[in-house]
Amino acid sequence: MAIYFISGIDTAAGKSIATGMLAKYLISTGKKVITRKLVQTGCSGISEDIETHRTIMGLPLLPEDISGLTCSYTFKFPASPHLAASLEYRTIDPEIISAATDRLAENYDIVLIEGAGGLSVPLTMNTLTIDYLEQKKYPLILVCSGRLGSINHALLSLEAAQHRNIPVAGIVYNLFPAADPVISADTRELLRHYLKRFGYPESIIDLPEIPDLNNAGIIDFSTIFKGDGNE
Repeated sequence: MAIYFISGIDTAAGKSIATGMLAKYLISTGKKVITRKLVQTGCSGISEDIETHRTIMGLPLLPEDISGLTCSYTFKFPASPHLAASLEYRTIDPEIISAATDRLAENYDIVLIEGAGGLSVPLTMNTLTIDYLEQKKYPLILVCSGRLGSINHALLSLEAAQHRNIPVAGIVYNLFPAADPVISADTRELLRHYLKRFGYPESIIDLPEIPDLNNAGIIDFSTIFKGDGNE
């Protein structure tokens, strides 16, 4: 049993596509895999990001999705989880999220948790996403890009993880939308340098544009999942 946490360097970094593609790869290696969403805002009912995962994985919605086990909290207002929850006079309880994850882990080899935005997104007024991750010590997969301005967010995320003793399994490098090729190539090498500097595996896997989620190919993420039978 293994649990991984997928975070972006900011909102719209490509976490949902990355999570679905990570799951699709693991399934191709024979693993029994399920994804879940930490908190979903901007929708009601079943998490839109979970639906994206299932489309990429080539699966219908699962019983765990219908029951709400793969996303413990959904809120209508598209904002930070703490604000979206407060507007509905609700409170996010991290223990409820953990309990749902543990239940999924009982029946699956690997659970992939997609976060909401970046690492410092607040779940409550007193709990940031990184606080939760520090407590759980789930290996982090960080979704980055080569867009201008992304270096700052990416390095701050890596340094914060290192400071909190959060393991980083690797980086998914989102190539869509296309960035300046000079900046993109330099950013990739800089990220590799800082992964090494912070003592993390120098694993950076490119994520190209996926034009058709229903017919996504398989990307080799084996270097990210070393230790889970995918070397």
